[in-house]
Amino acid sequence: MTGQGEVVHIGGYTAHSGGRAAGIEVARRDPASGELAVVGTAAVTPSPSFLVRHPELPVVYAVNELAEGQVSAFRAAPDGELTELGVRHTGGAEPCHLAVAPDGRHLFVANYGGGSVAVFPLDARGVPGDRSDLVRHEGHGADPERQDRAHCHMVSPDPAGGPLLVVDLGTDSVYRYDLDAASGRLVPRAPRVRTPAGTGPRHLARHPDGRRCWLVGELDGSVTAYALADGVLHQRDRVDASGRPGHVQPSEVAVGPDGRFLYVGNRGVGTVSVFSLAAEAPELVAEVDTGGGWPRHFALAGEHLYVADERADMIRIFRVDPVSGVPEAVGEPVATPSPTCVLP
Repeated sequence: MTGQGEVVHIGGYTAHSGGRAAGIEVARRDPASGELAVVGTAAVTPSPSFLVRHPELPVVYAVNELAEGQVSAFRAAPDGELTELGVRHTGGAEPCHLAVAPDGRHLFVANYGGGSVAVFPLDARGVPGDRSDLVRHEGHGADPERQDRAHCHMVSPDPAGGPLLVVDLGTDSVYRYDLDAASGRLVPRAPRVRTPAGTGPRHLARHPDGRRCWLVGELDGSVTAYALADGVLHQRDRVDASGRPGHVQPSEVAVGPDGRFLYVGNRGVGTVSVFSLAAEAPELVAEVDTGGGWPRHFALAGEHLYVADERADMIRIFRVDPVSGVPEAVGEPVATPSPTCVLP
């Protein structure tokens, strides 16, 4: 694989999950124009729906969102080509999110179908070893269809070394765990944070200052602001994720690099909402159409925003105005099958 520019990897759904992707795609990004050119398939692997990079090593990890969940590790060449390093079973169904501990020594995986969190030690090359822990959540929520049982949707390590936060859509909760680094086991920290019934929390975004975070509710279309102190979340305000009529299912949420704006992807209405973070409550300043109806994931890179629309088979590129924080579409959508994650 050849070409100039920054490497971007794209995760997606393969036929194993009713999707059209072949595996993990690799693309080239022009940092100046934001242009994205898909080069080809970097690794053939089943339904790599979420990807993450090791903080120090040239290693990419992918969940394989299957009935018997797996996590795959790949060594990334400078041109973006991926070589498999190892595959491990996650101990639960449909893993949908993963994250590496800030020190690079452990990998955390959220099993959506299994309602559990898996931990894997990583060796000096970044290769996952035998699973060191599997914590299953118990309970259910108010929605009989979507919250019949626990559904872990995100694992969020604290960059400053505080507790791991685990977002569970099925139990309307955010759980907190300390990692015992020696054993690789998770130690629960009480109490867990409970959202209003029927929220269906999906993902959260931390502020760079470490003192605030925002949680999107997939089931009630909400954004909840929390103060964050030593891993304890104190609710401050709740606002709607979208101002558009229709059924809104928020997906990804992220804080801009300067900490002034919050971005939320809205499936169903096909938008990205932009909130100012100047006040205690997030204030909606713009809602931008993405050109598709199902923006499942997005990533900020430099002054650009890349939105993966799973059902429209495309990635839409936006330039983010550095003053207003509002994205504006540039160029034509980039065709790629069933994209579910963009990893600059």
